[in-house]
Amino acid sequence: MLARWQSNRLQALQRRSQELKLQVGSLLSESQLKEALDASKRRNIYQRCIQLKQAIDENKNALQKLNKADETAPIGNYNQKKEEERSLLDKLTHQLQELAVSISRENITEIRALTEREEDNKSADEEEEAEEEDEEEEEEEESEEGGGEEEETEEEEEEKQENESHHQATSKEYIAVGDFTAQQAGDLTFKPYNKEEGQDTSEEEDSEEDVEVGDQTAGGEEVKQRTDSHWSAVQKAISEQINTVDVLTTMGAIPAGFRPSTLFQLLEEGNQFRSSYFLQPELTPSQLAFRDLMWDAKTGTIRSRPSRVSFILTLWSCKMIPLPGTSIQVLSRHVRLCIFDGNKVLSNIHTVRATWQSKKPKTWTFSPQVTGILPCLLDGDCFIRSNSSSPDLGILFELGISYIRNSTGERGELSCGWVFLKLFDASGIPIPAKTYELFLNGGTPYEKGVEVDPSVSRRAYGSVFHQMMTMRRQPQLLVKLRSLNRRSRDLLSLLPETLIGSMCTIHLLIFYRQILGDVLLKDRTSMQSADLISNPVLATFPKLLEQPDMMDALRSSWAEKESTLKRSEKRDKEFLKAMFLLVYHDCVVPLLHSTLLPPFRWAEEETEAARWKVIADFLKQNQENGGALQALLSPDGVHEPFDISEQTYDLLGEIRKNVA
Repeated sequence: MLARWQSNRLQALQRRSQELKLQVGSLLSESQLKEALDASKRRNIYQRCIQLKQAIDENKNALQKLNKADETAPIGNYNQKKEEERSLLDKLTHQLQELAVSISRENITEIRALTEREEDNKSADEEEEAEEEDEEEEEEEESEEGGGEEEETEEEEEEKQENESHHQATSKEYIAVGDFTAQQAGDLTFKPYNKEEGQDTSEEEDSEEDVEVGDQTAGGEEVKQRTDSHWSAVQKAISEQINTVDVLTTMGAIPAGFRPSTLFQLLEEGNQFRSSYFLQPELTPSQLAFRDLMWDAKTGTIRSRPSRVSFILTLWSCKMIPLPGTSIQVLSRHVRLCIFDGNKVLSNIHTVRATWQSKKPKTWTFSPQVTGILPCLLDGDCFIRSNSSSPDLGILFELGISYIRNSTGERGELSCGWVFLKLFDASGIPIPAKTYELFLNGGTPYEKGVEVDPSVSRRAYGSVFHQMMTMRRQPQLLVKLRSLNRRSRDLLSLLPETLIGSMCTIHLLIFYRQILGDVLLKDRTSMQSADLISNPVLATFPKLLEQPDMMDALRSSWAEKESTLKRSEKRDKEFLKAMFLLVYHDCVVPLLHSTLLPPFRWAEEETEAARWKVIADFLKQNQENGGALQALLSPDGVHEPFDISEQTYDLLGEIRKNVA
C-alpha cells in the first residue's frame, strides 16, 4: 500500500482533497441548521474550521513540493491537474474563512445584546427594589431591623450573581493570531492559549487594575522607553498596523512575508525624508554660510558640486510578485527607493508608481507609453546623488501596495518585499553600470532570512533544470545602472549633494536652485540678514514635489512655452529664467490656491481624476487666453483667502539642519 502511495503521490493528494471537500461541505451544511445558533455549537464549528484550515494548508504544502520527476508512473496533463488541485484547495480555504468570520460576528453581536439586556433588567430591578424599600420604611421603620439585614444580604448575593453573569457575557473566548509583548503604557502582554492547562500562559486575574493600566504592563513590569533610531521610530507606527496585517496573513489574504511598509511610515513621521526637505540649502557648522550652495562669479550662477555617488537608475520591471487575496482591493502598486547604509536612511524617499496588465498580474512595469507627456509619478528613470562616505552605502528598494479592505473600508500600506543593492564592493570600488536582477526579501529591511512567499521557497532541489525553474518563480526586481555622459554630469552637479528624483523634472529643479542662488547669494543686501524674503516661487515650489500632478502641469506649460522660443533665446540663461518665472506665475500660483482643486490624497483614484480635470481645464483656458489674468479676474474662479506664507520665504525655517 505504501509503495502504491509513493508511486501515485498526486492521486493520493487528490483523494485527500476530495475528503476535505466533503468535510467542508458537511460543516457548511451543519452551520445552516437552527441548532447551530447555540453558542456551544458555534464554538465547536469554529474549532473545526481551524482544524480543517490546518489540514488544507498541509495538503497545499505537500502539493507544492510535488514534482513530475518524482512520480514513478507517468501521469498525463500533470501540471494542469496540479493546478486544479491548488484551485480547489484555495476555494475551500476561502469558504472556511467566510464561515469563521460570520461566526465571529454572531458571537460579538450576541455578547452585545446579552450585555444590554442584563443592564436593562438590572435597572428595572433597582427601581422595583427602591419602591419596595419606600413602602417598608413607612410601615416598619424599627420593628424589622433583622429582616432588613437579611434583605441586604440577599441584595449583595444578587449583585454578585449579576456581576458574575456580566463577566461571563463580556469575557468570551477570543483567539489571538500571535503573542504580543507590552511596548508602551496601556499595553497588556499575552501569549498563545494553552489548551492542556486550560489557561493563558500570561493570564492575570480580572480586576480594575488590569483595566486601568498606567505606567505598568499586565505583569507589573515597567515599560521601556523607545530610542530615536529609525527602526524604533518605525516600530511605533508599524505596531498599530500589525494586528491588521496578522489577521490578513492568517486569513490567507496576503503572503506571510508581507509587512506594513517601512518607508511609508518614515514618510508619515514628518518632512525629514521628503524631497522638499533635501532640496533646501544646508548651513555650515558655524551657521554663517551655506555648505552646498555657493556663487560662481565667473559664470554668474551657482557653482556646480560633484558628489561621491552620481548616476542614473532605470527601473525595468518587477516579476513574480505574489497577488493579494480578493478580500482587499489594491489601489496602487509602487516602488520606493532611498540611499541606505544598512541601518539608517540617508536621503529622501522617492516613489515610482508601477503599471500592470490583467493578463500578467504578477508583473509590474514602469515608464509606460502614454499620449502626451509621461507623468513624473510613472517615470522609471531616476537620478541618484549622495555624498555619504559610508562603506556600506547602497540603494534600498521597497515594493509596496496601497490597499483598502472590502469588509471594513480600512486603508493601509503593505510592503511586498525589499532588496538592498550595495554600490561599492569590499575594496571601495563602485559596482559596474549594468542591469541587475535582484531577488526580493520578505519582512522589513531590519529582518533577515524572511521569504516573501514561503510557498515558493528559494531552496531548490533536484536537477539543474529544476533549480533554474525554481529561481524563475522567485519575486525579483530588474534595474539598470547607467553611467553619466558629460551633459548629464553637468546638470546633476547643479543639484544638492544628496537627492533622488525623476529625470523628467531635473530641469525644473535646476531652475529652482538657480533662483535660490540669485535670491540668497546675489541679490541679498546683507549675508547676515535672516529677514523674510518676498518670493512666491521659493515659497511654493517645494509643495510641488509632494503633488506630482502639479509638477506635471508645470512641465507641460514650460514645454509649450519652450517650443515657441528661438535658439538664441534658449542659449540665454537669464532670459530662460525670466520665462520660467512667467510660466510659474501663470500656471502654478493660481492653481495652488484655487478652491476648485481638491486636496492631494495618495492612491485615491477619484481625487486624482478630479484634480487632473481641474488642472487640464485651467491650462486650456490659459492657452486660449494667453495667460492666467483672465482666469484670475473671472467671477467663476474662487480662491482661498490670502495668506502671507504664499509670498514669503523663511530662510531659517526652510534650511536643512546639519546632522553632522
